[in-house]
Amino acid sequence: MRVAFRLRVRPELLDEYRAVHSPVRREMLETIAASGRRNYSLFLDESDGTLFGYYEVDDDAAAQASLAESPVASAWEAEMSRFFLPVDGAAPDDSAPGRADQAACRLTEVFHLADQLESA
Repeated sequence: MRVAFRLRVRPELLDEYRAVHSPVRREMLETIAASGRRNYSLFLDESDGTLFGYYEVDDDAAAQASLAESPVASAWEAEMSRFFLPVDGAAPDDSAPGRADQAACRLTEVFHLADQLESA
């Protein structure tokens, strides 16, 4: 399954956000991989702080549970929470504390080249 999501990084923290991802700590990289996520990428729109994320996973619920149970991932998400603006329509205190990854706006896939070539 392919998963895409969107968050907004606080504009005043863009440089620091990039710095903590260059590179991400090895233990966090290993935790993400162990959860089953692969081909994980983040893309940042420098003009407004929109962050687009993408990953592939066989069982997203299991991956989310694995990350939620991981002390490494929980500590990372708690550190990262200060970088993000509230999700659209949420008051500043409405985001899940320390879990910006779960508060992210999931995007609906409308096109995938390989799928359409396969079915044509």
